[in-house]
Amino acid sequence: MMLMKRRDFLKAGAAAGALASLYGCAGGAKASGHVVVVGGGFGGATMAKYLRMWSEGGVQVTLIERNPTFISCPISNLVIGGTKTMEDITVSYEGLKNKWGVRIVQDEVVAVDAAKRSISLAKGGAMTYDRLVLSPGIDFMWDQIPGLNNADAQAKILHAWKAGPQTVALRKQLEDMKDGGTYAIAIPKAPYRCPPGPYERACLVANYFKQNKPKSKVIILDANEDVVSKKGLFVKAWEDLYKGMLEYRANSELKDVDVKTNTAILEFDKFKADVLNVIPPQRAGDIAAKSGLKLVNNRWVDINWLSMESSGTPGVHVLGDAIFPAPTMPKSGHMANQHAKLGAAAILNLLSGQEPSPTPVVMNTCYSFVDAKQAIHVASVHQYDAATKVVQPVKGAGGVSAARNEIEGKAAMGWAKNIWADMLA
Repeated sequence: MMLMKRRDFLKAGAAAGALASLYGCAGGAKASGHVVVVGGGFGGATMAKYLRMWSEGGVQVTLIERNPTFISCPISNLVIGGTKTMEDITVSYEGLKNKWGVRIVQDEVVAVDAAKRSISLAKGGAMTYDRLVLSPGIDFMWDQIPGLNNADAQAKILHAWKAGPQTVALRKQLEDMKDGGTYAIAIPKAPYRCPPGPYERACLVANYFKQNKPKSKVIILDANEDVVSKKGLFVKAWEDLYKGMLEYRANSELKDVDVKTNTAILEFDKFKADVLNVIPPQRAGDIAAKSGLKLVNNRWVDINWLSMESSGTPGVHVLGDAIFPAPTMPKSGHMANQHAKLGAAAILNLLSGQEPSPTPVVMNTCYSFVDAKQAIHVASVHQYDAATKVVQPVKGAGGVSAARNEIEGKAAMGWAKNIWADMLA
């Protein structure tokens, strides 16, 4: 069977059910108060919806998001490859507002006063909260690539790692590139947002070249020692579908960029491309660092896995890509959705005078397209371990696809539409 084995599907379903059971008010106590959620991505939007739904409207929720609509990073590589449009990956926040009663504020948080339980907004004014949720995603460590540490350079050498204007701009660069040109993608050392995402992008650019610019090349410059996710499936796709067109180079860490010549400067080499796509090293979104939260390696927020609460900063919960990951846990949209449900249950328990559940379980599923129609997946289940105080991978749960196929491609689009609805509808 090409898709997830039945036993693994059942384990994943059990994990999802476990999240729903984490919130239960003993003695009829009902949660109330005001929760401010910062960031309307896979984590923040899910948190806002489930706080309202599980509290039956008892908790007031304000979602602060700088963008007017949600644009999905998953599936955005298909836009770059030319088989989907921006409209296909854009979803309104109206469902959160109209159906669930979430107050939507289009603004940006510039400061957090955890002692006063107050935030300051870019457009002016402040807002108080009973619980604060930060789901800021990632920001880039531009200082590690000196040549890109300015706005003009970043407008030319694109990352397209936050779906939006750069997604469209990178697509245009590929369309404008002559046949016989070279596209190079530079991958940072893990951990970074969406481990298989760069390899998926390379496949979809190669697929576009195969159909439209057959003399062109795709070069993967990977800072890691090897392919970090779905290795066997990606390598087979490169061999079967893009032999002679796509080249993978491990241990090719980007040190700098010559912007004028589109040249990637590596530790022991240089590589000039017609289209250079650089995914910079990443850390927790700016507001996490500005809030004085405890960071691991000065990059990722340290959290309590029972509540998703920042270590050492009571009342502030952090979700998604911004946190220090548990063992083998990817930074993915699906995992951020799971963090949100775990955190929502914990917050509602805390607001009603109870402790969070001592046995949370979360799961992850991640699809990657290898051409316009065929996809592959990886799935995992993670359970809280009281001894290590961290969620640990469940042995024997999850796994990867047996082989790429179009059924998984259809499943991938179904997954995307379902999780967008779970967040926002």
